[in-house]
Amino acid sequence: MLAAPLAPARNVTARRAYWARLLPVLAALACVTRVPSFVRPLWSPDEGYLAVQARLLAQGGHLYETVVDRKPPLVPWLYEAAFAVCGSGSLTPVRVLAVLAQTLTALLLASVARRRWGDTAGRTAGVLYLLVSVGLNPEDAQAATFEVFILPCTAAALWCADRGRWGAAGAAVACAFLAKQTGGAVLLPVAWLLYRAGLPRAGALRLAAGFAVPVVCAALATDPEGFLFWTVTGSAAYATFTGSELHVLGRCLANTAILSVACAGLIPPVVRALRTAGPAAADLWLWLASSAFAVTLGFHFFGHYYLQLTPPAALLATAALRIPSRERLTAAVLTSAGCCALFLAWGLLAPRPELAHAQRLGAALAQRTAPTDRVLVWGMHPETYWLAGRTPATRYLTAGLLTNYSGGRDGPQVGEKYAVEGAWPVFRAELAVHAPALVVDDSRGRPYGPDRIPSLRRLLAGRYEEVERVDGAVLYARTPPG
Repeated sequence: MLAAPLAPARNVTARRAYWARLLPVLAALACVTRVPSFVRPLWSPDEGYLAVQARLLAQGGHLYETVVDRKPPLVPWLYEAAFAVCGSGSLTPVRVLAVLAQTLTALLLASVARRRWGDTAGRTAGVLYLLVSVGLNPEDAQAATFEVFILPCTAAALWCADRGRWGAAGAAVACAFLAKQTGGAVLLPVAWLLYRAGLPRAGALRLAAGFAVPVVCAALATDPEGFLFWTVTGSAAYATFTGSELHVLGRCLANTAILSVACAGLIPPVVRALRTAGPAAADLWLWLASSAFAVTLGFHFFGHYYLQLTPPAALLATAALRIPSRERLTAAVLTSAGCCALFLAWGLLAPRPELAHAQRLGAALAQRTAPTDRVLVWGMHPETYWLAGRTPATRYLTAGLLTNYSGGRDGPQVGEKYAVEGAWPVFRAELAVHAPALVVDDSRGRPYGPDRIPSLRRLLAGRYEEVERVDGAVLYARTPPG
């Protein structure tokens, strides 16, 4: 008579014991897989861009007004908060946040898999995800940038939808979108789960409200018009396939091949999942398909875009490996672990010549200017501002926003006329108000050099003179009056 009331307590105890054992394992594995991220001061220009944004915001700047980017505000705010607590001299705080994001993503995937297929599946999903999460060029996998912070939001969206918590699922989709626009792709599998639940009107309304409220609040907290322009309507020239087609295709094939190597242990189970997963995994296939669409959107195929594929791939592999076969499960885990070790070695040992260049350029810039001087770095390495500790003379932190080179273009669609709409009048006005003490031409032969940008060429010819060269970059100091 007493056994039945005690059964729920035993279930709760078993559940707590399960997570108490699994959490330290996943946290430790997340730390190991992110070790390379801590060995360098900076991994990518995106990290540099975010670091400069965060410093400007901390100094009283306003997103989409005094500093701009084509991204939503969540990750810049995250950097700003980390810098407010720990200082802006190091990216270690945001690297720690990236470890926490990866741990949370693994835990959410483990919870989804355990709910559907049992305890072993939960452990498998969490471990497989972390092993393949570093399977790209270290510049893409180890940087604490937008995609890393998308992942826990997308996993949370599926976790909430799997449990019928539609308002929370909408909020999680909104957070993914506010980390980066392509994070909103997870709405497709969430909507499918809502449809499979019978499409209750109340559920749809809660999902829509959960999504709308955070997005509207983010727009109001910045500049609504600027938020709409920079996150949605102002990227037409960036999101196009024309120009540099072979260059972009080569990047697509290269990054696809790199991730395929990392997922060598997952690909056979995922292929088997086509036959064995059944209708219950339809949402996972939709998640993988929507993530693949997100990678394709804009036709740039940068390596970090591919990170969105790893959570659904891990769950689909787990769905196939849940069928009793210890040999297959062991082979998948060991293969993934071996590939993970290769990518970790790559991250720890490979040279980063562009970082060394930016450090030398930042040192030269700091030596030739005072801390209160404003400077202009004409190039694609905004981290130079952060390394030098100098304030940009303009809200446009890269030449890409003023020439369209930021999309990875290297052909005919680069120049002043391909800039973000209205950018050049604002740029000229800002340089008139805050004339840079030093201008750094870091184009180094690329198609956005001053010889192809008349407005910049006239500025340098009329008011500046060359004073130094650093690794091909040319430094121009303002000429004395008269």
